[in-house]
Amino acid sequence: MQTILLVEDDRDIADGLTKLFESAGFASIHAATRAEALEAVTARDFDVAVVDISLPDGNGYSICTEVKAHKGVPVIFLTASGDEASVVTGLNMGADDYVQKPFRPRELLARIHATLRKNSPSLSRVEVNGLVADLASGTVSKRGRDVALSALEYRLLLLFLTNPSNVLTRSRLLDELWDAAGEFVTDNTLSVYIKRLRDKIEDDSSRPTIILTIRGIGYRLGRNHAEK
Repeated sequence: MQTILLVEDDRDIADGLTKLFESAGFASIHAATRAEALEAVTARDFDVAVVDISLPDGNGYSICTEVKAHKGVPVIFLTASGDEASVVTGLNMGADDYVQKPFRPRELLARIHATLRKNSPSLSRVEVNGLVADLASGTVSKRGRDVALSALEYRLLLLFLTNPSNVLTRSRLLDELWDAAGEFVTDNTLSVYIKRLRDKIEDDSSRPTIILTIRGIGYRLGRNHAEK
């Protein structure tokens, strides 16, 4: 399970984000001040930091510097709406992205997932039950035959291939597809995409071996896979 360091002094916002992160399958560490955040940076492990720039005992810029120096993980700043100067300063300090308040929960999750993808180790080739995906070229084949996928179908497959050990919740998949489509994707639409993808990559879509259903939770990649 991936962990988010959340640095936010507003208790209501922090509580809401903690619940949001947990519903998306993340663990979280909360710091309400700059001092608490700097202590957490040196004492705890995490995969991404979401940092409010305005804090009661300083600002989030030094936290970004410490995160980059000690952990080397991505940082996403939360900024006041329209505060262009803060955005520019944050990006110049090494931040990977920013989200302006007030923000939509799905947008924040989509940006977190996108940032984690960009900073994850890249794979060049993945094989699973006769399916071969060349991630460098973006091509997919099944038992020697090319498989034509739409952009969203490929994004969906890529999520499973780059998270081979994780169960992906429907909420997580919805956030990722929303990010790819640039629009809201419904739960019913997700079911349609899963079916279309299975129809193209499974030997028998009624008995899938590549994208498995974990009832009541989501989906995961079949166990018989290899990475190169």
